[in-house]
Formats: sequence, structure tokens, C-alpha cells
Amino acid sequence: MAELKDIANQIRRDIVRMVHGSQSGHPGGSLGCTEFFTALYFKILKHDPAFHMDAKDEDVFFLSNGHISPVFYSALARSGYFDIKELATFRKLNSRLQGHPTTHEHLPGIRIASGSLGQGMSVAIGTALAKKLNKDKSTVFSLHGDGELDEGQNWEAIMFAAHHKVDNLISTVDWNGQQIDGPTDKVMSLGNIRAKFDAFGWMTLEMSGNDMDDVVATLEKAKSMTGQGKPIGILMHTEMGKGVDFMTGSHEWHGIAPNDEQLAKALAQLPETLGDY
Repeated sequence: MAELKDIANQIRRDIVRMVHGSQSGHPGGSLGCTEFFTALYFKILKHDPAFHMDAKDEDVFFLSNGHISPVFYSALARSGYFDIKELATFRKLNSRLQGHPTTHEHLPGIRIASGSLGQGMSVAIGTALAKKLNKDKSTVFSLHGDGELDEGQNWEAIMFAAHHKVDNLISTVDWNGQQIDGPTDKVMSLGNIRAKFDAFGWMTLEMSGNDMDDVVATLEKAKSMTGQGKPIGILMHTEMGKGVDFMTGSHEWHGIAPNDEQLAKALAQLPETLGDY
């Protein structure tokens, strides 16, 4: 687990450096989801960095809340999908690392464009059903923001997945209580998300998303629950901006970049563990 924590620390360094380098991007949610991406790509996911779009006999991951692309790109690069030096091109002109992941750039690891919120679960369900038709026993994972659940398409997809027994799907919600305009409870209260998933017929788990041990254990448990006739939902409690004290817990860091002084302060809290790009 120490190795995973070192990787997570380095990914956090990548995030703040990438967003600072372009002076645009979304550091808050990226920092909050770092343990999830680290556990997924370095422990849980059965995947091949050589990257095959059809993902035959491989697990598949879809990022629905595409604005947290910095953590996604870092996890992909650090796990071998492309050279980590390419992280320096984030949000630059002609870069493959756009602010929201895109497919026309042909970046390894990216299967869908995810700029518009609310669509990722529908795509994940379609992929999971395709795997069933192909007798492929691997698992489909997806990640969503809690504020993203304001989009009605999610609830249609949640209902559809339960009805059609899409039991090779594990969808995680980053429940940090923040979205771009403020706390989710003030923008539009989501109520008891777990009760809603349960009521829609899912098997639902909760985990502390910034506790690496809990993230790994819960993802492993979720994977062991596949094939039982129901989709699996994970409610992941995180803190936006986790790892950088002045960013932690504030919606204000949803989508702004640190200046030079703030970058230095953030990096001082995140020791270099694997080597910067």
C-alpha cells in the first residue's frame, strides 16, 4: 500500500503542475479523486497500456466528469499509456491532452469524449451490455461527480441498468459535496444518494475516497459482487482539493489554476516520490 500512496502523491504533484502550466483546468476534483485513480489503474483494473479500443477481455473505465482530466491523464501516463513528458502539454495548442478528454486526438486510454456531463453512465452501460453479448467476463467501471447527478440522463441510465441486470458494471460517484457554483446542498440538494441507488435496484457500497486502504478494499469487494444480477454503485466520500491545505474542501478550487506562489506552496506539501515530468 505504501507504493500506491507514493504514486498518489506523485499524481497530485502532476495535477497542480499541469494546471499551473496552462493556467487553466480543474485541480479540486482531480486532487480529491487521486486515490481512486491510483487504486484503479495500479491495482484493480485488468488493463493493457498498449491500448486496444475494443478492450476484448479487458476491464474498461469511463470518466464521465471529464473536467477532472488532469488526474486521469497523470494516471494513464504513470501506468504506461504514453510518455509522462507529454503531461507538460496539458491544455496547450495542438496537445492531445485537452481540457476535457477527446477521442479525435487518439490519446491512448481515452474511449469517449467526456466534456458534457451526464453521459458517461449511458456509455458504460452500453459497453457492459456489449461485453455480455460477446461472452466477455471483464468489468466496466465509471466515475461521476455528485453535482453531475443533477443531470436527468443519469437517473434514466440508473433505472435502465437495474432493469436489464447490468451486473458487470461498477459506477462510482465522487461525493464531495461541491460543484462549480457552490456546495451541492445549496445548488440543488441531492438528498440521500445511497437510498436512491438502493431504491433503483442497485447494490450500493460506500467508501472513504481519500483512504487508500478503504478504496482498494471497496473496489475489490465491488468486483467480487459482479455477476449477481444487479449493477453496483459506490458512493465515494472525498474532499475536493485533498492533499493541498489551501485547496481542501472548497468549491472555489473547482476550476481555477494556482499562481507561482501557490504552486510552490502546494508542491512543498507533496514530496516528489517518483520523479516529475
